[in-house]
Amino acid sequence: MSDIKSIEEFNKKIKRVIVSKEEIETAIQTAAEKINGLYDGRPILLVSILKGAFVFMADLCRAVTVPCEIGFMCAKSYYNGTVSTGDVTVTMDLDQDVSKYHLVIVEDIIDTGRTLSDVVELLRARKPLSLTVVTLLDKPARRKVDFKPDLALFTIPDYFVIGYGLDCGEYFRNLPYIAEYDEEA
Repeated sequence: MSDIKSIEEFNKKIKRVIVSKEEIETAIQTAAEKINGLYDGRPILLVSILKGAFVFMADLCRAVTVPCEIGFMCAKSYYNGTVSTGDVTVTMDLDQDVSKYHLVIVEDIIDTGRTLSDVVELLRARKPLSLTVVTLLDKPARRKVDFKPDLALFTIPDYFVIGYGLDCGEYFRNLPYIAEYDEEA
């Protein structure tokens, strides 16, 4: 948990920028073009996994040109060590009947892949017209389950990252870029 008491402490925790604001903007435009091409005018439901993906979702939503609705989910998986119990607790579910939609799950970062894998399984069981997973960041070095997104804007090494929706102790979500967090500062 981050214990920030001043702007100086806040800034010291930013070790270095990993992905710039400009790189993010360019990658989102490219991702939106792929989504537009994939759905070719058919309406989609963009589903943000809270809290971290809300910034990415807002920018992606504005960049796509196909008709879209938005939805939000918050889900947690509980594990014993490295083994999933197989239970996903959905603390906030979608309002929409997903069987009527092409779903595009919008995630901030895929790390171990456990929770998102379970969310995808849960949503597939609801029989959407199609399901695509788009993540801002993919960190395959930490993967504990066999899960690959359909589209990853950036693949990063095993750094603890902050910014652009990602947090440490609820701070840093407001940074316009992705940075490595300095735990020792």
